[in-house]
Amino acid sequence: MKLKSLTVAMFGFYFTSFSYANQTVHTVDVDAATTQMEAASDAPSVLIEPPTGTVLDIIPETIDSAPTILPEQSNHKIVPPTEQTKEDSWWDRTQDKFSNSLQKRAHSINDWFGEPDPNEPAWATLRLIVDTRWDEYDDFSVKPRVRGKIKLPTLENKLSVVFGDDSLDNEIRDSVAINNENPRGNPDETLDGEQVKDDNSSLALRWSQWKNPWDIDTDADLGVRSGDDVYARLKVSKDWDLNNNFSTHAEQIYRYGLDSKDYLRTNLEIRHARPQEAFLSNQLSLTYTDDNFEQNFHWDNRLYRQHQFFHDHWFNYGVYTGGDIDDNQPELDSYGPFIGWRQPFLREWLFIQTEVNYYNDDDLDRDHHVGALLRLETWFQ
Repeated sequence: MKLKSLTVAMFGFYFTSFSYANQTVHTVDVDAATTQMEAASDAPSVLIEPPTGTVLDIIPETIDSAPTILPEQSNHKIVPPTEQTKEDSWWDRTQDKFSNSLQKRAHSINDWFGEPDPNEPAWATLRLIVDTRWDEYDDFSVKPRVRGKIKLPTLENKLSVVFGDDSLDNEIRDSVAINNENPRGNPDETLDGEQVKDDNSSLALRWSQWKNPWDIDTDADLGVRSGDDVYARLKVSKDWDLNNNFSTHAEQIYRYGLDSKDYLRTNLEIRHARPQEAFLSNQLSLTYTDDNFEQNFHWDNRLYRQHQFFHDHWFNYGVYTGGDIDDNQPELDSYGPFIGWRQPFLREWLFIQTEVNYYNDDDLDRDHHVGALLRLETWFQ
């Protein structure tokens, strides 16, 4: 498939989603107003969510009819606040010291470009991640990952510096999966140091908050990745609130690197979420790469239900499907169930996330098999 036609097709898919979402909202606006007026006449304090007028309305009806034995949703905190624990141990003092040093460095860099505004101080965040994977075919693999951002308000409050593993920014917002689209590296090594170094060596200047009449969020990056791959990257995203507690989130990403060449990705999520209830979501991604030697076009889809039993926690379960796209025809190469859990561990800034799945892989002639993933993540901010 030629890149030009693919680009048009994927951007067409993206903005068709925009149009469909807006059309859905406008189509039911009259009915929504009528329904709410009728509801108001009988019970003024109750707001009834009108239907979307589409097949999506079957989803909440099905959810309502299904029994559940799981606990109710909760935002109760199970770990003490950072301010309370920052002097409790060597780990706490180190985390607090490093977080403060990070903010001081952000302020120092911000001062280079002009007079800082006390009401809009510079800030920085840093994610440190260690992903561990296991399955019976590939055995164990460990990948440390880093992603940081420094916000510089003196540069018209639009520019920031981003560094580390840029593939983390390609994942859809609130991604349910523990993913890593970077090459695995040497399969004979549990930890491939050279591959880890390449994956985490991205550095870029990001321009955000473009003004536009469509309320579309934009990020434009210019930087270097994998050591010497100079690249430019554009990401646009938009949200819509539909009726009947449905919402849509869409992202389009295009990156061109002098070495890596073309990278194009579409992320789309449709979610049904009622207040104080578990939500149902479908996350779809389409990814195309072309380095002038090989072209790859792949799709991934995850349909899942997610619960929150306490603050910063999730428990989810669902079905994954995915495969290659050849000659405009998607192939089902891999599918199976998964179950995941994430929670803060002992501190607000430390997280543990697990996933167990049962997938096959027709491309590699692998039958369904158990896979396990573990993510340890800490934040400095």
